[in-house]
Amino acid sequence: MLDIKVISFKEFDIEELYNVLQLRSDIFVVEQDCVYLDIDGKDDKAIHVIGFKDNTVVAYTRIFKPGDYFDQVSIGRVAVHKNFRKFGYGKVIMEASIKAVEERFSENEIKISAQKYLTKFYTDLGFNAIGKEYLEDGIPHIEMIKK
Repeated sequence: MLDIKVISFKEFDIEELYNVLQLRSDIFVVEQDCVYLDIDGKDDKAIHVIGFKDNTVVAYTRIFKPGDYFDQVSIGRVAVHKNFRKFGYGKVIMEASIKAVEERFSENEIKISAQKYLTKFYTDLGFNAIGKEYLEDGIPHIEMIKK
């Protein structure tokens, strides 16, 4: 199983921050062949959920309180290292993130901008698609809500 750490931006140590940014870059820029600015100036407002396996960062999300990204609490930058996806760590990091939302914000409505191909994954976690499909950084996305 994963060891989960939930922290604010200021609680990162430099090695953790480096490893999280490397994971995000490996997935969202290199693997998905998408030129975009991952370091978007919003990390300092986020709560960061980090999944470790044997002291290695293998999963990650970031959470925003209402109004910092969407009107609702939101979870984004959901990332699992490609060598660890077969173990269900995506579900584990999302469940930990949903729990962190409930504990930190006492909110039960969460909005995400999901990559379209992951709709079933998020539906299985209780999210429902809303609105129409749209392109974000050249990748089909759909907004989803969990109540």
